[in-house]
Amino acid sequence: GRLHSGHWLIDHRTGTTASAALPAVGGVSTAAVRFAPSITEAEIDAYIATGEPLEVAGAFTIDSLGGAFISEVRGDPHAVVGLSLALVRELLLTFGVAWPDLWNRRL
Repeated sequence: GRLHSGHWLIDHRTGTTASAALPAVGGVSTAAVRFAPSITEAEIDAYIATGEPLEVAGAFTIDSLGGAFISEVRGDPHAVVGLSLALVRELLLTFGVAWPDLWNRRL
């Protein structure tokens, strides 16, 4: 399966509320996910019975119960989780915001 995670950022630091005045950037991150060829019908049924695939995009997870059924992720694994950290970092750079600027830590 292929999953696409889209993000849109609006730079609202100026305090301007007119939408035309707000600089905005967007992008899409993609990941190709391969399921284990050995997955059985019984495993699929058991996974569906948990309800987890009914509550997530793509009907599976890589960071919870469904993770054991995934044999390979090509591309951005964060796109599967739902928030592409690498893409958000790139979008922030267009506003002159470095990723470490967002860290809440005392120096």
